[in-house]
Amino acid sequence: MATDDVSIDDKVKRTRDLLSSFYSQDASQISAPANTTSRFATLDTINTTSFDADQYMNLLVHKSSLEGLLQRHVEMAAEIKNLDTDLQMLVYENYNKFISATDTIKRMKNNIVGMEVNMEQLLDKIMAVQSRSDGVNTLLFEKREHIEKLHRTRNLLRKVQFIYDLPTTLQKCIKSEAYGDAVRFYTGAMPIFKAYGDSSFQDCKKASEEVMSVIIKKLEDKVSSDSESIQARAEAVMLLKQLDFPVENLKSKLLEKLEQFLEELDLSSDISVDSENPHESTNEGIESDSIPPRTEVPTREFVEAVNAYHVIFPDSEQHLVKLMHDLTTRHFEAAKQQIQQQVSSAKLSNRLRFIWTDVLLIDEVLPEAGLQDFAFKAASVAVKQYVTSLFSYLLHEISDTLLQIQKDGIGEEYPLRAALEASKNALIQGSTKVLSDVRHLLDEDLGLILKLRDMIISWVQEGFQTFFKQLNDQLLVLSGKNAPTDKVPSGLVLVIAQLSVFIERDAISRIIEEISSSLLGGSYEYGGPAFVPAEIRHTFRSAGEKFLQRYISMRTQRISVLLRKRLSTPNWIKHKEPREVHMFVDLFLQELGAVGSEVKQILPQGLTRRHSRTESNGSTSSSRSTTLRDNRSNTNKARSQLLETHLAKLFKQKMEIFTKVEPTQESVVMTIVKYCLKSLQEFVRLHTFNRSGFQQIQLDMQYLRIALKDSTEDEAAVEFLLDEVIVSAAERCVDPSPLEPAILDRLVQAKLSKTMDQGPVAS
Repeated sequence: MATDDVSIDDKVKRTRDLLSSFYSQDASQISAPANTTSRFATLDTINTTSFDADQYMNLLVHKSSLEGLLQRHVEMAAEIKNLDTDLQMLVYENYNKFISATDTIKRMKNNIVGMEVNMEQLLDKIMAVQSRSDGVNTLLFEKREHIEKLHRTRNLLRKVQFIYDLPTTLQKCIKSEAYGDAVRFYTGAMPIFKAYGDSSFQDCKKASEEVMSVIIKKLEDKVSSDSESIQARAEAVMLLKQLDFPVENLKSKLLEKLEQFLEELDLSSDISVDSENPHESTNEGIESDSIPPRTEVPTREFVEAVNAYHVIFPDSEQHLVKLMHDLTTRHFEAAKQQIQQQVSSAKLSNRLRFIWTDVLLIDEVLPEAGLQDFAFKAASVAVKQYVTSLFSYLLHEISDTLLQIQKDGIGEEYPLRAALEASKNALIQGSTKVLSDVRHLLDEDLGLILKLRDMIISWVQEGFQTFFKQLNDQLLVLSGKNAPTDKVPSGLVLVIAQLSVFIERDAISRIIEEISSSLLGGSYEYGGPAFVPAEIRHTFRSAGEKFLQRYISMRTQRISVLLRKRLSTPNWIKHKEPREVHMFVDLFLQELGAVGSEVKQILPQGLTRRHSRTESNGSTSSSRSTTLRDNRSNTNKARSQLLETHLAKLFKQKMEIFTKVEPTQESVVMTIVKYCLKSLQEFVRLHTFNRSGFQQIQLDMQYLRIALKDSTEDEAAVEFLLDEVIVSAAERCVDPSPLEPAILDRLVQAKLSKTMDQGPVAS
């Protein structure tokens, strides 16, 4: 491969040398190639004019073999062919250029003919014009000098006349209050007064100075006048400065005027931006220097005065920057006051647009203040306060809705249901309104809002997280977490429990959808708790169970107080024979009826599964009850009956009392009934009964057995607990002889008839 590369390089070099020798004027200048191999060292003469064909052939035959001669023959034939091809290509490529060059030379020869004659004629004409121009200049030279002299004299006379008329002119300016013109005229005459004021124009100078002293006095009065605008006073200071008047003493006066104007500036009123398109872009970019269109506002005059002050006193930047920061701070203080008054998003947008417009205006006048960054920090605080206030108002609205149960719920057919629906609507509609207000704020094409956009979205998400935590705390307070149970309506606790279930199952999902559609995601790079739906759902799932359990506890405690009073009041050792069901049973059923009325308004119905007695306890318990009804008057037989009862408990199926409560009507009512009957059993164990007292307990429990039959889902559990009460009374009785079945049935039927006459029993 290396030999082939060397052979190709030799061919290229030889081709170039041949072409060069063909086009070269002096063929002797062509030198042999410098980089030839030793094999061709004496064969290079083939490319020179002194080439000898016979000598070349003899040398080639002498040094080459037959194969080498054949190879050389092939190479030379290829080179001859390549040279012919290259020569043809050169001729074809340059043919058109040769033709064009030939035509151009012919045209140049034709155009040059006659040009020399024309140039000579043009030169003659130019010389003739020059001679005539010199003649005219010679004739008018003296007159021109005279006219220029007269013109200079006229200008000098005008200046002299101006100087003599200057006092009168200044008086006219005083009358017309054209103090700017007066200062301009006087400063224009100052060079003449300095040069000739002590000689020729002494009187004019003295009169002009007297008039100017009056003007200076008037300008000083104008600076000190409260009736003049700040801009007019700033112009007066500028004129005094042009007169070389010491204005340092006026600097502090004007600064005091600016501070006073800032203090008197009223920024607390509502701002309305009147424009054809209220959503017109006010700032195409965050760093845009353009100021959006706006109406006249009270700060424009102040900004213009600051601009003039800055021009007059360039070294006063520090004071002016402080004033601008104070102005911006007052702007945002006014915005915060509006936020505390539950301002709408439209008014807040107008306020921010108003502030940002002033910030851009001030930034053009005084860029050293760096007001955009200062306003951005203040705006972030104000907008975050606004977002926080939205959730605070929503929390108060939900709390007020729940508190209406105590105020306006009396007299309504379904007060709890209405309160629950109102609180649900307040939560969903309030959350939607919060997102709508924030969406309206984000839609504003305002540079300040564009810079705060990601932060606002993050604040809203953090706000929902904090809001639900605060709502949970508020619901705990409303449910009487640290208050006596008799101070809090039980219905309110039930509404709170169901509201917690609604939040966990439905409200969180709706709010997530609203956030996704309204805010299109957010950024968490600014820190703080993010909105975590799973955490909120877990919190309110647990809270709903606790509130429901608290409702059951409150109702159970209220009924337990009634049961304790019932058993503590009479002397059971001296109790008389029972004649009717005790009235405490009616009160107990009334309380259960109130519970049923409340849960029917709030809780849904569950899957009804009624448990019969035989399903839960078998025949053992039934035989025990039958045994208790045997008419045994002997005390020893009664005690043996108790022993049989205890033995029966060992083989009886266990009844669960404290089971998990489901948020349904049947489960809540059943749980309260079980708790109350269990409490009644424990109260019975604290007293000692005679036979009549035991029979009274038996009669009351028998009536409750019938009354509670249709109002509870677990009939077996109710009968078990009623039997337990009777057994506990028998254990604490000195003579546990039960009533005869006929007497027991007659007393129960009498009570049922009496109840039907008075009205149906609340269930």
